[in-house]
Amino acid sequence: MNLVWQRFTLSSVPLKEYLRGSLLYRSVFGVLGSWRQGSILLQWGDAIAAALLSLVYALAPFVSTTLIGLLLVACVGFWLLLTVSDDTRSPDYVGVTPIHIPVFIFWGAAVIATALSPVKAAARSDLITFTLYLCLFAFCARVLRSPRIRSWLIILYLHVSLIVSIYGLRQKFFGAAQLATWVDPESPLSKSVRVYSYLGNPNLLGGYLLPAVILSLIAIFSWRGLPRKALAITMFVVNLACFRFTDSRGAFIGLAVALIALVFILPYWYQEYLHPFWRKWLLPILVGGFAALIVAALVFSNEFRLRILSIFAGRADSSNNFRMNVWTGVFKMIGDYPVFGIGPGHNSFNKVYPLYQLPRYTALSAYSIFLEIIVETGFVGLASFIWLLIVTFNAGLLQLQRLRQLKNSDGLWLIGAMVTMVGMLAHGLVDTVWYRPQVNTLWWLMVGIVASYYTPLRQARKQEFTSPNPNSAAY
Repeated sequence: MNLVWQRFTLSSVPLKEYLRGSLLYRSVFGVLGSWRQGSILLQWGDAIAAALLSLVYALAPFVSTTLIGLLLVACVGFWLLLTVSDDTRSPDYVGVTPIHIPVFIFWGAAVIATALSPVKAAARSDLITFTLYLCLFAFCARVLRSPRIRSWLIILYLHVSLIVSIYGLRQKFFGAAQLATWVDPESPLSKSVRVYSYLGNPNLLGGYLLPAVILSLIAIFSWRGLPRKALAITMFVVNLACFRFTDSRGAFIGLAVALIALVFILPYWYQEYLHPFWRKWLLPILVGGFAALIVAALVFSNEFRLRILSIFAGRADSSNNFRMNVWTGVFKMIGDYPVFGIGPGHNSFNKVYPLYQLPRYTALSAYSIFLEIIVETGFVGLASFIWLLIVTFNAGLLQLQRLRQLKNSDGLWLIGAMVTMVGMLAHGLVDTVWYRPQVNTLWWLMVGIVASYYTPLRQARKQEFTSPNPNSAAY
């Protein structure tokens, strides 16, 4: 049974040895390796790659989706240049990880869905966008193998999110125009201000800040020195406060699930350093503390309590009712296109959904990323996505175990990436801000971070014997 699981999750596959015998791999990866040795530009390849990724994550909250798309095109072009010119003969070179394989299968399902789409022109356009995001993952997985670049990019995102959160708090204290009906007009909260900062939508802001809350919390544990820890605490408090004032119920669900996951995984990471008493009682104390915090928030904040209780109001809440009516039309779409869906992207959805919608319930998406995946790429696409999740989390846990054995503090950021993914998936159950570029780029960054830790089996065993204390530099 264990062997079946290892094969299913690709954890026991000698990927590096297999790829060396692949004609397709050898005809793409490193085919221009000799040219790179004499290239002045590519001598600075990693620095240029880091700069391109920095532009994406520094500018994403402030610029148009068109500019983000152009930056993604630049990233993909440079990733291709690095890929064909890499030195594949290096023993430390890792061009493909187990996570790349289900990502490729997921893309293949989208290609087939596009070919079979009833609205092929719209699907082809969105397939290009989908491909850019998947290539961004490959770019991140390749570039972030450098701990220094990985640390820099996380630090950059946390500083940018701090700016976004500060402006959001300013909106809360000084007022902000509500650009749409984001609260049930019949609710006692109809006059409350939901902040949206530079992103123009509180639900989108909640999705953008969810990784920032988790990663700033991880920074408190990871960053060394009192000034840096003080900065991490400041980031966590400010991000959490702004996150709270988005009043995004989906984001609240995502953060709650992410924190529960974090509560369970942190004791495992620190188990070796804990007193026997704390080994036994730390998890119950953390769970109890988390529950007490939620209860306190519900008791002392009437606004927060009403917002949370509205989740369980069913059709009595207008937002819930709207989503349920949209889902009714979505289920009909799935019934007619169950295998490969209607094709990827919101353009395909916008052309097909009006044929199934209930009167007066227009929508731009399925308001659930899992329903959206089924609508766009069918149950084949959903199966490939679930396989991607299983392989990713399994690979992350295996590398976390290795890093824990090596006492490598970089494992904390791996924990942060996986926990963030859990939270974003939970948020995605009831919303589709995951598809917006400001959030989708963060999702593939998290997947790329997990992939960047991948170490081939033989190299991992070698590290266990040759690295007595490989703690990476902390911020």
